[in-house]
Amino acid sequence: MAKESMKAREVKRQKLVKKYAEKRAALKEAGDYEALQKLPKNSSPVRLHNRCKLTGRPKGYMRQFGVSRVMFREMANQGLIPGVKKASW
Repeated sequence: MAKESMKAREVKRQKLVKKYAEKRAALKEAGDYEALQKLPKNSSPVRLHNRCKLTGRPKGYMRQFGVSRVMFREMANQGLIPGVKKASW
């Protein structure tokens, strides 16, 4: 499990990105890079990092399911993900 502070930091970044998205796009369109630099660092979408919705694990994230590979495997084995089953041949 990830630390709660790390999860909270990611949520805070997501809110900032959403808040400044329009302003950032307008400044880019106008070519005003000095004003763009004055925006908060965490308002840049580049600073976002995908995390597992269940554990907060930052690595091994599967976009299609929104969870890490570890949780995906557990959930698939328990039959919690529809249409996914263990391969055997």
